[in-house]
Amino acid sequence: MVQMTDVFKVYENGTKALKGIDFTINDGEFVFLVGPSGSGKSTIIKLITGEIFPTDGTVIVNDFNLNKIKFSQLPYLRRSLGVIFQDFRLLENKTVYENIAFAMRVIGASHKEIKRRVPYILELVGLNECARRRPMELSGGEQQRVAIARALINNPKLIIADEPTGNLDPARSLEIMTLLQKINTLGTTVLVVTHEKELVNRFSKRVITLDGGRIISDGMDGYYNYGNEKTEILF
Repeated sequence: MVQMTDVFKVYENGTKALKGIDFTINDGEFVFLVGPSGSGKSTIIKLITGEIFPTDGTVIVNDFNLNKIKFSQLPYLRRSLGVIFQDFRLLENKTVYENIAFAMRVIGASHKEIKRRVPYILELVGLNECARRRPMELSGGEQQRVAIARALINNPKLIIADEPTGNLDPARSLEIMTLLQKINTLGTTVLVVTHEKELVNRFSKRVITLDGGRIISDGMDGYYNYGNEKTEILF
């Protein structure tokens, strides 16, 4: 679960990134977080992952209170999360199998556990035939599937996908979103940050819309409000 209550974030340079954010993402939900550049999306992700902390208000992620968390607890918070980036961040000198297994080795998983879990995840994301290939031998969509597999490998409670389709064509983007929906049906909470309104329109999911550090809509539809002009977004 993710819960933000009256959250404000002011950076050291004076930027007021968040101005009283309130929302709860319950276990098992699939949520889109949308909004223009500078609306506060990246700040929310950094708060969830413990990269930064709120100036005011309360942030709770998977039972960790970010207002009170000790530095020694941060690795345990982050193990409960799986993060997918737009630029994949794969290890180019390692195979697909090794990229995924590496995430398990980092937390001390045994060879037996790795041997059992990696093939299962490869099958889940449709990469059975790519285990011995290296990232540069894969298409962009396949590389993003490796990144998703790596995020899933340690069985996180929450997957955060930060612009996961930003480098992909429309067909591959739809494939990745369909895969994330499948992962959600298996019980993992999914939060997708995206600018791609057309893609969001294809999925009947909850949408949290940000603008200027505030939530302007939270539900199955939303709008951006620029000054006095409202542009509806039908999700």
